[in-house]
Amino acid sequence: MTDKLSALQLYAIGALRIVAGLLYFEHGTQKLFGIPIPGPETLGMLSLVSGLLEVIGGALIILGLFTRPVAFVLSGHMAFAYWMAHAPKSVFPVANGGDAAILFCFVFLLLVTTGAGALSIDRLKGR
Repeated sequence: MTDKLSALQLYAIGALRIVAGLLYFEHGTQKLFGIPIPGPETLGMLSLVSGLLEVIGGALIILGLFTRPVAFVLSGHMAFAYWMAHAPKSVFPVANGGDAAILFCFVFLLLVTTGAGALSIDRLKGR
């Protein structure tokens, strides 16, 4: 049974990468374009940079292009976001709204170590 599951590992990593990328991308489109729900009326510099990282980085993660370096940058982005925006509100992630930032941070760290998995441009190019 373990051998059969191990054979699916690259596909599981690929699926995780695509879903995480889509969710991350959506955070950026909300900030920058008000899609799928209205975002902030005005963007400060940090929010603008975050939105750009989320849209561009999310798209690259979805495609599996330059996955390791992009995931490294995005993991740092989420760590920064957690400590700057969420942690000051409460020590508990569920109370400060930072649980998604923590999860994104560690999913991206996983992608740094595993690579893009299946169904990625990186894998097609042999990176």
